[in-house]
Amino acid sequence: MASVPGMRVRVVRSHAVPSRPPLVLVPGDQVEVGEGSTEWPAFVFVTAKHGEGWVPERYFTPDRPRAVTIVRYDTTELAASKGDVLLVVEQDDESGWWWCRANSGDVGWVPIEVLEIE
Repeated sequence: MASVPGMRVRVVRSHAVPSRPPLVLVPGDQVEVGEGSTEWPAFVFVTAKHGEGWVPERYFTPDRPRAVTIVRYDTTELAASKGDVLLVVEQDDESGWWWCRANSGDVGWVPIEVLEIE
């Protein structure tokens, strides 16, 4: 599914967010890189001094198990119910997630698999 930032999408299957608080990483943050995801192959579980979460592996130096963040990344996910209409702000097709904005103004990542272009 191709998208362009600013495109409207409809949620076809609800998406719940994890109970873990979001993690925001900035370039230079040191992290401990853990296991990779079997469901989302582009992601690894990382632990930083200020939290933990799933982040695309390509956002870190190749050092393991300790690595350095090379781009800013925010793990915030957006809760979405079937039928919601969202605005695509940023797309990360390689990871399978799009950063979207709800009518409420809330923003976060939503898996592409629960969206369809309106």
